[in-house]
Amino acid sequence: MQPSAEQIPRWWLWPTILSLDAPAVVLAWQRMLASAASVRVGFPETFVLGASVWLAYCADRWIEGWRLDPAIIRTPRHFFHQRWRWPIAAVWVAVLALDLAESFQRLPRDELEAGFAVLLPVLAYLLSHQLVHRNHPWRAPKEVCVAVLLGAGVAVFVASQPGAHGAASAGIVAVFVALAFTNCALISVWEHEVDRSHGQTSLAIQLKGRTGPIHLLPWALGAACLAAAALNPWPAQGFACGAASALLLGLLDRVQARLGRRPARVLADLALLTPLAPLALGALG
Repeated sequence: MQPSAEQIPRWWLWPTILSLDAPAVVLAWQRMLASAASVRVGFPETFVLGASVWLAYCADRWIEGWRLDPAIIRTPRHFFHQRWRWPIAAVWVAVLALDLAESFQRLPRDELEAGFAVLLPVLAYLLSHQLVHRNHPWRAPKEVCVAVLLGAGVAVFVASQPGAHGAASAGIVAVFVALAFTNCALISVWEHEVDRSHGQTSLAIQLKGRTGPIHLLPWALGAACLAAAALNPWPAQGFACGAASALLLGLLDRVQARLGRRPARVLADLALLTPLAPLALGALG
């Protein structure tokens, strides 16, 4: 099976194809959240969260590639997961083994239990949205599910730390969940033809073309984050990052038609990496 011209990836697509974008975003916000909550997360918490997010995203794309007819595949990431199905499965099992070993050997009991509490809804999501309720008209929008699950992943190990400041944590987690939802909702609009071709349900398809509110989301979220930063000076850094990411998503949505859906999708994930700027400045300081 040879890739078509549409399936041949450019170099800048590889982080998305290899499912590295979501772990990078989640780890950046985990660090931001830990800083706001005045706690420290170590290597075990960082590795387990990053590996677990990668495992979930890779499994989702593996299942999708397994069920799709090669003739209808519209994205390099799905083609890659179909063409290299069994090598990817072998790598996935190896990462799973490392993830479990690190979890059981290095995480405290309360963090381990909290991690498994997040794992169960992730497994339920994959089972429901990819298999049992894939075409059900009343299923929960996947964009909402993904945003909430990613937010739980960002918060799970930070909230488990003794002395974590709950008020600051809750505000920044809420910002991240809203950003993740906005990111996924915009992508659902940009890729609605891909989802139709793949037989996948998305928020844009469920709304039957009434996507005007989705285009307003980043601007509304950006304004809310700026207001929150002004009213809450202590965790303002997290709200400022939220505002910057939201406004970048809004600008990207405006130029998406000229850029094309693939560059826009890559840049949409990069737009969520704004916590790296203050974290880098803090490390230099």
